Amino acid sequence: MACHLPAPVFRPAFPRAAACASALAAAVCLSLAVSVAGPSGVALAQPVPPPKLEPLPEIPPPDIAPDPELEPQVTITRRENETIEEARVAGRVVWIKVTPRHGRPYFLVPGRDGETYLRRDSLDSGLRVPLWILFSF
Repeated sequence: MACHLPAPVFRPAFPRAAACASALAAAVCLSLAVSVAGPSGVALAQPVPPPKLEPLPEIPPPDIAPDPELEPQVTITRRENETIEEARVAGRVVWIKVTPRHGRPYFLVPGRDGETYLRRDSLDSGLRVPLWILFSF
Protein backbone atom coordinates (compact mmCIF):
# COMPACT_ATOMS: atom_id res chain seq x y z
CA MET A 1 0.00 0.00 0.00
CA ALA A 2 1.57 3.23 -1.11
CA CYS A 3 1.02 6.43 0.77
CA HIS A 4 1.43 9.65 -1.09
CA LEU A 5 1.51 12.85 0.88
CA PRO A 6 2.08 16.14 -0.88
CA ALA A 7 5.59 17.44 -0.74
CA PRO A 8 6.14 20.18 1.78
CA VAL A 9 5.65 23.65 0.39
CA PHE A 10 8.47 25.20 2.37
CA ARG A 11 12.13 24.65 1.68
CA PRO A 12 13.93 24.05 4.88
CA ALA A 13 17.17 25.88 5.46
CA PHE A 14 18.76 22.69 6.63
CA PRO A 15 18.66 19.54 4.45
CA ARG A 16 18.48 17.30 7.49
CA ALA A 17 15.15 18.91 8.43
CA ALA A 18 13.75 17.91 5.01
CA ALA A 19 14.79 14.32 5.68
CA CYS A 20 13.06 14.44 9.06
CA ALA A 21 9.89 15.81 7.46
CA SER A 22 9.78 12.99 4.90
CA ALA A 23 10.46 10.42 7.62
CA LEU A 24 7.59 11.89 9.65
CA ALA A 25 5.31 11.65 6.61
CA ALA A 26 6.29 8.01 6.12
CA ALA A 27 5.56 7.24 9.79
CA VAL A 28 2.13 8.87 9.51
CA CYS A 29 1.34 6.80 6.38
CA LEU A 30 2.45 3.60 8.11
CA SER A 31 0.34 4.25 11.21
CA LEU A 32 -2.66 5.06 9.01
CA ALA A 33 -2.20 1.85 7.04
CA VAL A 34 -1.98 -0.24 10.23
CA SER A 35 -5.04 1.37 11.78
CA VAL A 36 -7.12 0.78 8.60
CA ALA A 37 -5.89 -2.74 7.90
CA GLY A 38 -6.02 -3.92 11.48
CA PRO A 39 -3.49 -6.06 13.30
CA SER A 40 -3.54 -8.85 10.70
CA GLY A 41 -2.70 -6.50 7.86
CA VAL A 42 -5.76 -7.46 5.83
CA ALA A 43 -8.77 -5.15 5.65
CA LEU A 44 -11.60 -7.69 5.37
CA ALA A 45 -14.90 -7.56 7.24
CA GLN A 46 -15.34 -10.51 9.52
CA PRO A 47 -18.86 -12.02 9.45
CA VAL A 48 -20.66 -11.57 12.74
CA PRO A 49 -22.64 -14.64 13.78
CA PRO A 50 -26.34 -13.89 14.38
CA PRO A 51 -27.53 -14.01 17.97
CA LYS A 52 -29.28 -17.15 19.07
CA LEU A 53 -32.98 -16.37 19.08
CA GLU A 54 -35.54 -18.20 21.15
CA PRO A 55 -39.30 -18.17 20.54
CA LEU A 56 -41.34 -15.95 22.83
CA PRO A 57 -43.57 -17.69 25.35
CA GLU A 58 -47.29 -17.79 24.55
CA ILE A 59 -49.16 -14.92 26.23
CA PRO A 60 -52.31 -16.12 27.98
CA PRO A 61 -55.52 -14.16 27.37
CA PRO A 62 -56.56 -11.81 30.15
CA ASP A 63 -58.86 -13.23 32.79
CA ILE A 64 -61.76 -10.86 32.25
CA ALA A 65 -65.14 -12.36 32.88
CA PRO A 66 -68.02 -10.73 31.00
CA ASP A 67 -70.00 -8.48 33.27
CA PRO A 68 -73.65 -9.57 33.18
CA GLU A 69 -74.74 -6.03 34.03
CA LEU A 70 -73.13 -4.66 30.87
CA GLU A 71 -74.71 -7.26 28.59
CA PRO A 72 -77.92 -5.99 27.00
CA GLN A 73 -80.99 -7.82 28.25
CA VAL A 74 -83.44 -8.13 25.37
CA THR A 75 -87.13 -8.70 26.08
CA ILE A 76 -89.28 -9.76 23.14
CA THR A 77 -93.02 -9.12 23.35
CA ARG A 78 -95.28 -10.45 20.57
CA ARG A 79 -98.61 -8.74 20.06
CA GLU A 80 -101.33 -9.22 17.51
CA ASN A 81 -100.08 -6.58 15.05
CA GLU A 82 -96.43 -6.08 16.05
CA THR A 83 -93.37 -7.49 17.76
CA ILE A 84 -91.52 -5.33 20.29
CA GLU A 85 -87.89 -5.93 21.26
CA GLU A 86 -86.69 -3.92 24.25
CA ALA A 87 -82.99 -3.75 25.16
CA ARG A 88 -81.86 -2.72 28.64
CA VAL A 89 -78.38 -2.23 30.04
CA ALA A 90 -78.04 -1.93 33.82
CA GLY A 91 -81.82 -1.50 34.08
CA ARG A 92 -81.91 1.46 31.64
CA VAL A 93 -83.70 1.22 28.28
CA VAL A 94 -81.19 1.59 25.43
CA TRP A 95 -83.50 1.04 22.44
CA ILE A 96 -86.84 -0.41 21.49
CA LYS A 97 -87.35 -2.06 18.11
CA VAL A 98 -90.92 -2.20 16.84
CA THR A 99 -91.60 -4.58 13.95
CA PRO A 100 -95.15 -4.17 12.64
CA ARG A 101 -96.83 -7.13 10.93
CA HIS A 102 -97.11 -5.07 7.71
CA GLY A 103 -94.48 -2.40 7.15
CA ARG A 104 -90.88 -1.58 7.96
CA PRO A 105 -89.44 -1.94 11.47
CA TYR A 106 -88.40 1.20 13.35
CA PHE A 107 -86.53 2.02 16.54
CA LEU A 108 -87.44 4.13 19.54
CA VAL A 109 -84.35 5.61 21.19
CA PRO A 110 -84.55 7.47 24.52
CA GLY A 111 -84.05 11.24 24.24
CA ARG A 112 -81.60 13.25 26.30
CA ASP A 113 -84.01 13.68 29.16
CA GLY A 114 -84.66 9.92 29.29
CA GLU A 115 -88.43 10.35 29.41
CA THR A 116 -89.23 10.85 25.71
CA TYR A 117 -88.40 8.57 22.79
CA LEU A 118 -87.17 9.53 19.33
CA ARG A 119 -88.25 7.47 16.35
CA ARG A 120 -85.50 6.30 13.99
CA ASP A 121 -85.66 4.05 10.96
CA SER A 122 -82.37 2.43 11.99
CA LEU A 123 -79.70 2.67 14.66
CA ASP A 124 -77.36 4.20 12.09
CA SER A 125 -75.90 7.50 13.33
CA GLY A 126 -76.39 9.10 9.93
CA LEU A 127 -72.73 10.02 9.55
CA ARG A 128 -71.70 9.55 5.94
CA VAL A 129 -67.98 9.58 5.20
CA PRO A 130 -67.13 10.65 1.65
CA LEU A 131 -65.55 7.84 -0.34
CA TRP A 132 -63.78 9.69 -3.14
CA ILE A 133 -61.58 7.91 -5.65
CA LEU A 134 -58.29 9.79 -5.70
CA PHE A 135 -56.27 7.50 -7.93
CA SER A 136 -57.22 4.55 -10.07
CA PHE A 137 -54.78 2.29 -11.93
